[in-house]
Amino acid sequence: MTTTILIVDDSPVERLLVESILIRNPSYRVILAENGREAIQKIEMDRPNLVVTDLLMPEMDGLELVRHVRRQYPDLPVILMTAHGDETTAFESLEAGAASYVPKSRRAERLVETVDRVVSHSLAQRNRRRLGKCILEYNCRFWLENDLLLLRTFVDHVQEVMADQGFGDTVERIRTGEALEESLMNALYHGNLEIDEHELARVRSELDDHLLSRLVDERRQAAHIRERRILVIVHLTPTDVRFVVRDQGQGFSTKFVTSRTATDRFEQGGTRGLTLIESLMDEVSYNAHGNEMTMCKRLPRAMERSET
Repeated sequence: MTTTILIVDDSPVERLLVESILIRNPSYRVILAENGREAIQKIEMDRPNLVVTDLLMPEMDGLELVRHVRRQYPDLPVILMTAHGDETTAFESLEAGAASYVPKSRRAERLVETVDRVVSHSLAQRNRRRLGKCILEYNCRFWLENDLLLLRTFVDHVQEVMADQGFGDTVERIRTGEALEESLMNALYHGNLEIDEHELARVRSELDDHLLSRLVDERRQAAHIRERRILVIVHLTPTDVRFVVRDQGQGFSTKFVTSRTATDRFEQGGTRGLTLIESLMDEVSYNAHGNEMTMCKRLPRAMERSET
């Protein structure tokens, strides 16, 4: 498989030097541009797999090029070549979305290694997305600790799986992720950690995330709570998703939830998390003990991915 690499540098000598280093790999095809403006034209025409660019150039420098590529071609990685004194701008470029950088003083020994690594990761991501589109059904069970960061990372993972599989559009995946995170926070705070609504509201009113984190850390160390986990079951197809979220807490009475509609609870201002979940999902149900929630989301037919 041939990998096309665009080299951008206003110096003809530098362009040829970098080209000579990279074409030692027979699978690399190199195209050249002398500034950012020309690079954009080459990207539009040749659709390279990677851009290797100098930082300081006339007309459009490397930082501007990184920003343009990140905005217009978010899947196209950019590697910077930096000279001594370019450190501040190089840092800005990395923050703007550059994949990596290579100091020109270490180019001979670092460039090939960096290019190989970035190309490998880029191709792996593309193949992962291709593979994701082949998934007809995804089933997983997770046993999650009472850790805020872990739970949010899990939500990000589920949204990535939905994106790989082509489930809905970006907004629909965000909405589904919001419902999932609310259910996890409910299982964490009110289920496993036994934090009541009033205590949680008091801590949140201080507008200090550290207070909430400290409260979570304190509760999770309690002897009767330490070993508790959250079970999450995920069933995903291209047209629907179902989550089962179960905590190991004492449960709650579902009478208030099931006896009123989501609209009624929204107007009354109670149980915000559960109301949000029921508004974003198509079906929500609870077990008799009140420590398990099942949520379903079905795509509108116009959003369904066609299967051939």
